[in-house]
Amino acid sequence: MSGSADAPYVRYEVVDGFATLTFDSPHNRNALSSKLVRELLEGFARAEGDAAVRGIVLTHTGDTFCAGADLKEASTVDPAVAADQRTRVMIDVLRGILTSPKPVVARIDGNVRAGGMGIIGACDLVVAGPSSSFALTEVRIGMAPFMISLTLVPRMDQRAAGRYFLTGEKFDAATAEEIGLITVAADDAAAEVKRLCGQLRKGSPQGLAESKKLVNATLLTDFDARVEELAQRSAGFFGTPEVIEGMTAFFQKRPPSWAQ
Repeated sequence: MSGSADAPYVRYEVVDGFATLTFDSPHNRNALSSKLVRELLEGFARAEGDAAVRGIVLTHTGDTFCAGADLKEASTVDPAVAADQRTRVMIDVLRGILTSPKPVVARIDGNVRAGGMGIIGACDLVVAGPSSSFALTEVRIGMAPFMISLTLVPRMDQRAAGRYFLTGEKFDAATAEEIGLITVAADDAAAEVKRLCGQLRKGSPQGLAESKKLVNATLLTDFDARVEELAQRSAGFFGTPEVIEGMTAFFQKRPPSWAQ
């Protein structure tokens, strides 16, 4: 695990033709800090530029795959500026996964929240182990999952999306598979990812790239058509009384006023 400020938050390793990008910032639950996102995007560029890399695996250290935005980092600057920065970062990350010519596989055995949910929605294959849990808790701090809805709503059963967007309830890997959020709920996530990568390796690079384009075409068209509107709506919520109360309650570890 990362032990100093200079240590990478995303570790990069190529094994058997697959680049593994490991979120290694467990001290803040692998939140999408500026450092982690920069290293993640650099890792994608490195993998995509390497002809020997056939696909990309995203995984994590610690008990959380990704907790979403780094709210503590965001709280140090103007709320409107921070909101816009987070939005642009999320757009870059999600679109980068969707448009990568190489298949992206997520290997999870931990908690997934907020922006982490959007990331797995963008991935081509998602394998979750028994320690995994999922939740969309934005509604509980006065927000809504604006940007990440672009990758989640097309993947999830519509009734399930309505339920979990509105309630913020936590659910397990078996439920995530049932509602279409993930590909496989596995007892051994690492073994299942290894098996799937073996299947992917049988496909040619151009065959994989073109097949991915076919699968993501409608999702990507809708993403590009709606992304700016949703970015504006998202930015407009930060600094509102309910979000201020929600985030204050979050940091103070108390229920917000509307839940008391």
